[in-house]
Amino acid sequence: MHCISLPSSHLPLYSPPKTSFKLACHVSPRMSLNDNNNTSSSSGNGFSLINNISKLLWGPSLPPGLLISTVRTAWTSTWQLMMSQLAPSDPSGGYTRPPSKFRLSRQNPTATSTKIHLYVGLPCPWAHRTLIVLALKGLEEAVPVSIAAPGLDGSWEFKDLPDKDKSWDRDILVPSRDKVNGCRNLKEVYRLRKGGYNGRATVPMLWDMDKKEVICNESYDIIEFFNSGINGLAQNPGLDLSPVELKGKIEEWNRVIYPNVNNGVYRCGFAQSQEAYDAAVNGLFSTLDRIDDHLGGSRYLCGDRLTLADICLFTTLIRFDLVYNVLFKCTKKKLLEFSNLHGYMLDIYQVLVG
Repeated sequence: MHCISLPSSHLPLYSPPKTSFKLACHVSPRMSLNDNNNTSSSSGNGFSLINNISKLLWGPSLPPGLLISTVRTAWTSTWQLMMSQLAPSDPSGGYTRPPSKFRLSRQNPTATSTKIHLYVGLPCPWAHRTLIVLALKGLEEAVPVSIAAPGLDGSWEFKDLPDKDKSWDRDILVPSRDKVNGCRNLKEVYRLRKGGYNGRATVPMLWDMDKKEVICNESYDIIEFFNSGINGLAQNPGLDLSPVELKGKIEEWNRVIYPNVNNGVYRCGFAQSQEAYDAAVNGLFSTLDRIDDHLGGSRYLCGDRLTLADICLFTTLIRFDLVYNVLFKCTKKKLLEFSNLHGYMLDIYQVLVG
């Protein structure tokens, strides 16, 4: 689960007529992340970073004004860049996401005994989830971050913006220089590893600063590692987004949400046949209906406690009406039309920004 930026092309997509919709906004009462008394308080820096991420996507209010057009423009460019080689298809024309090349083993001692650096790309939802967990756990000082953006040639590029370009709002996350290796783009970073690398340069990516090696480029491995793998470095070690007693439920929801929602929106957007598009759309919206029904009796996916499953769903939902409905042709229904999903998304948003 990762993002790649590649050269643009035009592929035929199917565009069913949009439906009218009614507003439905049900927001649950706000709750602290740390309902358990055994967790330490969240760091101010952590929630500041989450607030920065949210401002990038939505601005200071819901719905946004200027930032809607800004994010839409950014996503339009990114979508066009991704459409050529990011959308490998099976014989039916369905999108098949390539597996991550570098996985993080639970027994891998490297990641816990070395200096690590996180590479992310804006506006990648897979990278977004790693930034959220990084912030919630208070790992900003332990795990510095370099932020890339899609370049004109399709690669993830680093930019060292002049101070005058950053001064309009210092709370907004913006592309940065490569703070560790000084590379111009992410492909150059991957090629620094022993033996080189000519594969897909994806984000998020966890980097071993000492050995100059890719540790992991699978987003779910990274968020699990941030949640429990380096608690000794975290400012909020007591926060557990994947407690033992809920792991079964979290994994069950992930098996439903990843193929049908997280990846489902891409299967809609990158479909190259009517058959593939119909299958993807039906899978996406039947799953959203199922989740919406479940949330009618549960604050979060696994009860009253925010988990990794919620964060993985959130980073898709917060982009849904603005990005996936418009650019990826997920037009059967807007998030605003669901009785519970839209309020659930707003509830998590409010919890994250504090």
